[in-house]
Amino acid sequence: MIYDLLIVGGGVNGCAIARDAAGRGLRVLLVEQTDLAAATSSASTKLIHGGLRYLEQYEFRLVHEALAERELLLAAAPHIIRPLQFILPHEPSVRPAWLVRLGLYLYDHLARRKRIPGSRAVTLAGSAFGAPLAGAYRLGFSYYDCRVDDTRLVVLEAIDARERGAELRIGAKLVGARRDGDVWRASISGADGRIESVGARALVNASGPWVQETLTQRLDLRSTKHVRLVKGSHIVTRRLYAGDHAYLLQRPDKRIVFAIPFETDFTLIGTTDVPFSGAPGPVAIDAEETDYLLDSIRHFFRVEIGRGDVVWSYSGLRPLFDDGALKASVVTRDYAFDLARAEGAPALSVFGGKITTARRLAEHALETLAPFFPRLGPAWTAQATLPGGDLGPGGFDAFLAEVTRAKPFLPPSLARRLAGAYGTRLWRFLEQARSMDDLGEDHGCGLTEAELAFLRAEEWARSAEDVLWRRSKLGLRLDGAQQARLGRCF
Repeated sequence: MIYDLLIVGGGVNGCAIARDAAGRGLRVLLVEQTDLAAATSSASTKLIHGGLRYLEQYEFRLVHEALAERELLLAAAPHIIRPLQFILPHEPSVRPAWLVRLGLYLYDHLARRKRIPGSRAVTLAGSAFGAPLAGAYRLGFSYYDCRVDDTRLVVLEAIDARERGAELRIGAKLVGARRDGDVWRASISGADGRIESVGARALVNASGPWVQETLTQRLDLRSTKHVRLVKGSHIVTRRLYAGDHAYLLQRPDKRIVFAIPFETDFTLIGTTDVPFSGAPGPVAIDAEETDYLLDSIRHFFRVEIGRGDVVWSYSGLRPLFDDGALKASVVTRDYAFDLARAEGAPALSVFGGKITTARRLAEHALETLAPFFPRLGPAWTAQATLPGGDLGPGGFDAFLAEVTRAKPFLPPSLARRLAGAYGTRLWRFLEQARSMDDLGEDHGCGLTEAELAFLRAEEWARSAEDVLWRRSKLGLRLDGAQQARLGRCF
């Protein structure tokens, strides 16, 4: 079979490109060797943001693009993306107040805002914002970005791609590919280990940390562009403070650390930036990173906290486009393409990028490939809703109220979780239910057999880990016995 586009990598970039391309009429095949968002895309800080700190690096175009994308994504997926207020306690020794005000002014005005409030100064002394903080913080600043369920964003892109005609093979790996005139001949190892040969008129290498390896070992290509791998780690603790606002903490080393309300009962703390020189693959937080994040919290908050308070940690490799910066923390979060087209079928490799700008990256990728597809349809994703995002004019709160009225047997916490995960798609497994018993066995914390069957059939879930740590974060709540029992369902 000859596809128009073969995409290697099921992270946010690969799935965004698959979605855009399928919507423009291309025949698309995407292969992902483990799971959707299994690597970098599920190891983010769970934010859709412009990147306030990138202003100090003069990344004005990147910040403008990210802020514009923030508005588009909030409209496209209001069930998994919602505004989040950040409080920035002022540290005079790190940045003067006038510089912070200037940065926030630029942040407010570099792109048009429709749904996101602007920034303002706040008094911390005697306020709810200042109550959890240690020291004599009097002045702070408030600004807004958005929180996101990063893995679910990737899954929604993949679902939309499939429903527009793309074929996605999860658990399949590109063994190798060679040019044969105007077609790539690729060998694909399926989830069952069988090798299949497919053809594609163009190939996209969106394999993230493996982009260099895919180029050299699978495609036998070379590039003058490179990625720099940087390990980023996060920790999760029990909730550290009251309120639904987050904190941006300015460390004395001029790096920043976020403290973010997470999954109702927890606080997400991150991130680190550690240069990584090994082969790409799974990574884990080390003791030094854990201590760095805990020290950040102890410096700013009154709460006593130690390693024993960490309930979960996760780490990922960021494949940052190597722009020659000396420090990992200042390597650009922008992206670059390498289009190999010296002879025959083209291959487009993606270097860098960030979850906020993946939609625009995909649009840019299709613009780059357009000369090879004369009948390519126009750009369309900027105004399109992601699956489940059609909540109606009242937004998430009105939709949640609708779910609660229609299914009064759902516990409030479960109704909120399902609405926030699936949006209007929850009706696909809730529509006929009249009681919790109709949803089948409860595997723990409201994870019913009906939901599990939906995740298997519609969202490519193939293991307990896929369900507990990517399609949801119920791994934070299910005990060891419940998790083991769920594993036996696959």
